[in-house]
Amino acid sequence: MSENVPLISIDPHSEVPIFQQIHDRILEAIATGQIRHGDRLEPVRTVALEFGINPATAKKAYDLLRADGIVRTSPREGTVVFLPETATNEDRELAANELNRLLSRIYVQGVSTADIHQLAGEILAKFAPLQPSAQRTTAQGQAVQNPKENS
Repeated sequence: MSENVPLISIDPHSEVPIFQQIHDRILEAIATGQIRHGDRLEPVRTVALEFGINPATAKKAYDLLRADGIVRTSPREGTVVFLPETATNEDRELAANELNRLLSRIYVQGVSTADIHQLAGEILAKFAPLQPSAQRTTAQGQAVQNPKENS
């Protein structure tokens, strides 16, 4: 297992709650390969001290990651990134609902479908192959190739 991964940065002046920023930055770091399967996250108390926040705020971010199925926590190992080999049908349904909500909002705010496609492509191009398997599959067992591998 890797050493504890470095802390991410947050914006204390953002309208986005601190716990959500921590959650989102960790997800982004995993997606881009800066944090990998098996990496141990900093303990909640360390995160709280680093950012000068209440430990309950950091715990809330970690609880969200655990609820997302992205990390596992044990008293012995701490909080460790654990990425499943494949998404479940429930995961795909949740993803479809989240994407529908997000795409509906940005579409009605005036972002064109062409811009949405371009932005999605640019974001997906930043993603790194995930561990433990760089070869991901859909719930139906079909192979999914990472966008970076097509470059």
